[in-house]
Amino acid sequence: MQVLSMLYNEVELSALGMAIATVVTIAEILKSNGLAVEKKIATATVDMKDDPRRRPVQKAKIEILLGKTENFDELMAAAAEERDGGVDGGGQS
Repeated sequence: MQVLSMLYNEVELSALGMAIATVVTIAEILKSNGLAVEKKIATATVDMKDDPRRRPVQKAKIEILLGKTENFDELMAAAAEERDGGVDGGGQS
């Protein structure tokens, strides 16, 4: 994950149907933690066929494009330091 976050400045989250709430929640968590800013949100309906013998069913679709914040790298470094520091000093008495 850390390698990917260094290589790419954007991520697109997409979901269909009931998974939309999960994707929106993830996007909101990233935004509220100062890790991402929303660049674009697109919604659509798509025809899905669960069974080839039945008619297609329309499902809602969402695509959320997020970009890194300016202080993304600082926040990730601080989180890694906190995590690594907690592992080294947490188990010894």
